[in-house]
Amino acid sequence: MRVGCARDRGRFRPGTASSVRIRRTAAVVAAVTLTVISGGSVVSAEPRTTIGSISADQAPDGSRLIEVTPVGESQMNFTVHSTAMDKDITVRVIRAASEKRPTVYMLGGVEGNSEQFGWEQKADVEKFFSDKDVNVVIPFGGQSSYYADWKQDDPELGRNKWQTFLTKELPPIVDSALETTGKNAIAGLSMSATSVLNLAISKPGLYQSVGAYSGCAMTSDPVARRFVEITVSDFGGNPENMWGAANDPLWAANDPYVNAEKLRGTTLYISNGSGLPGPYDTLDARTVGGDRRNLATQVVVGGVIEAVTNDCTMRLAEKLRALDIPATVDLRPVGTHSWGYWRDDLSASWPTMAAAIGA
Repeated sequence: MRVGCARDRGRFRPGTASSVRIRRTAAVVAAVTLTVISGGSVVSAEPRTTIGSISADQAPDGSRLIEVTPVGESQMNFTVHSTAMDKDITVRVIRAASEKRPTVYMLGGVEGNSEQFGWEQKADVEKFFSDKDVNVVIPFGGQSSYYADWKQDDPELGRNKWQTFLTKELPPIVDSALETTGKNAIAGLSMSATSVLNLAISKPGLYQSVGAYSGCAMTSDPVARRFVEITVSDFGGNPENMWGAANDPLWAANDPYVNAEKLRGTTLYISNGSGLPGPYDTLDARTVGGDRRNLATQVVVGGVIEAVTNDCTMRLAEKLRALDIPATVDLRPVGTHSWGYWRDDLSASWPTMAAAIGA
């Protein structure tokens, strides 16, 4: 049951109280769970935050759930305070129909995710997961950040400690609030297709499966580094604030190709188009909307980007084969760097990810 909402198979329904936002000013209770031995001394203390009927553990660094807001009939926003970034992060949640279910994390491209742009708006994830009994977690923000822990704050992009947030701060909050199984998959596209591989490398065992769509899994060779620099600068960021100067070892430390051995044991689904126009590169395509300029940009710019990430993906596939690390690799003969293909990638990769997390 959820405060302000009637629960039907885990989904919210509109009702007399469903429009009431569940806010910390009205319903935040700090609780501590104590375990006491016979002598009366405390042997453990687990800080928790209770908002309405949702109770969530705090992360070890004090990151915590501070607000829950119903969104429509089937979703809600968690507002999570990140200690590492010292700011509040909005996280869109689609709750599973049943208790004790696994979780799928979904990261955005260079634009990040938001109310206006991202997986929900471009790939209909609410509809896609409507018949799948899993929790779906979509953090908002992260533009041009590679969802990485940056070396220093950036004048335009601020403090980026997304790796810490996604691997250490958010999971204990989500797992306790949603009563999950602790089994996770994570999917990303374009910029975040690199990120999801790095996140799995940085925290072995956190994600049982990774879906990486149209990303360059290389960051430290000169060509790949230039691709990263362009992506970071898209929203005004300085790439030296992320991983330092070109000779800084952080570039290699955050290179999935270099560190591919650490992907062993993770179920991998990696996909990419060739860059050549395909079925979603037409005037009547949803991403084009009948606009010839949109079509030209998608075919030309999107074609070039996809050709670059295609080369990266082929090289990663070869590296994984050489290391004898299993991976499902889908190299499509056509397709540009655009959402129509990423919707298909999510659908195609789902059976692989679902099997890995027991969905």
